[in-house]
Amino acid sequence: MGNSQRGQVVIAPDKFKGSLTAVEVAGHVAAGLRRVRPDLPLVAMPVADGGDGTVDAAVACGFARLRTTVTGPAGEQVIASYAVRDGTAVIELAEASGLRRLPGGEPAPLTASSHGTGELIDAAIRGGATRIVLGLGGSACTDGGSGMAAALGARFLDAGGEQLPPGGGALRSLASIDTAGLAGRLRGVTVIVASDVDSPLLGPEGAAVVFGPQKGASPAQVRALEKGLARLEAIARRDLGAFAAERPGAGAAGGVGFGAMAFLNATVRPGISYLLDLLGFADQVAGARLVITGEGSLDRQSLRGKAPIGVARAAAKAAVPAVAVSGRRSLTGEQLRKARLQSAYALTDIEPDPERCMAEAGPLLERLAEEIGRTWLTEPAPMGGAA
Repeated sequence: MGNSQRGQVVIAPDKFKGSLTAVEVAGHVAAGLRRVRPDLPLVAMPVADGGDGTVDAAVACGFARLRTTVTGPAGEQVIASYAVRDGTAVIELAEASGLRRLPGGEPAPLTASSHGTGELIDAAIRGGATRIVLGLGGSACTDGGSGMAAALGARFLDAGGEQLPPGGGALRSLASIDTAGLAGRLRGVTVIVASDVDSPLLGPEGAAVVFGPQKGASPAQVRALEKGLARLEAIARRDLGAFAAERPGAGAAGGVGFGAMAFLNATVRPGISYLLDLLGFADQVAGARLVITGEGSLDRQSLRGKAPIGVARAAAKAAVPAVAVSGRRSLTGEQLRKARLQSAYALTDIEPDPERCMAEAGPLLERLAEEIGRTWLTEPAPMGGAA
């Protein structure tokens, strides 16, 4: 099962969260394969689905990395990076407004803001970008994108005409939205949200209820954030004619998906499939012999549009087999086949201790890659593999 022996192997994993970045995963897989087949051409193409690692994936595929100082989620100054190529800027919300940017990791569910993400967008536009690809995931805030829009010139005002303080909690006092300063900033600019989250803004499946607790919100704070987002939606509908709350992805990143649609006129695309197109995956996989993808945990959540499944489906379109590596795996053989994965290999297959898997992920991954090399890349190419 495979193309010509001369075909390359494309290594396109997402990160192993808590252990290895996607770039590191690709490097360890390549090292293991080279021990078995040092002659085989390898292409490392780390990927992301819009969350942590999206900028790194773009840089690994030829985008240039730029850095700038922006406002972090709790108001402190942080250095954040974004990626640019040919008028397109890839911006990762987690770089500026992510949980990992909270000082000391201290949650700030009511006051954390997406302001720094707006500053990144502004920097990219000032640098000449006309297309913004905004990756959403890993956010510290639940402010409906109000901070992001404020950084680009929008004003969110209370009943006295004063600008609201940062954060989702303050949105309960929102009385009006003025976007006069925003329109000029975005003229001629297209904004595309890349997200694997399809949740709405409000309700039991919405941004506050589902994701608020992950950002440190207590039940009372979740209720406050829900009220704030509901107020934001009502005023945006009244003042701007924005009907975006029910659109898939509105609840992404604490409602920043909603803010991007309502205030930046953004289009939402499935994260992994859009980013694969942007990074030129189809060109790399054409004529390849094998694609190796993966992520830290290959489970039912993976089936909801996570990176490895997107990679496997894209490989299948090119009639190239795909296998996956992971830290752990709970999908059945039938689930793997439906996801277009021919086989899956987990660190826990060779090391049952989860703590050792985390601590020694790199060397263990190289051992898995050696096994993949022996199974899939011998001569002639095999017709199947163990699931």
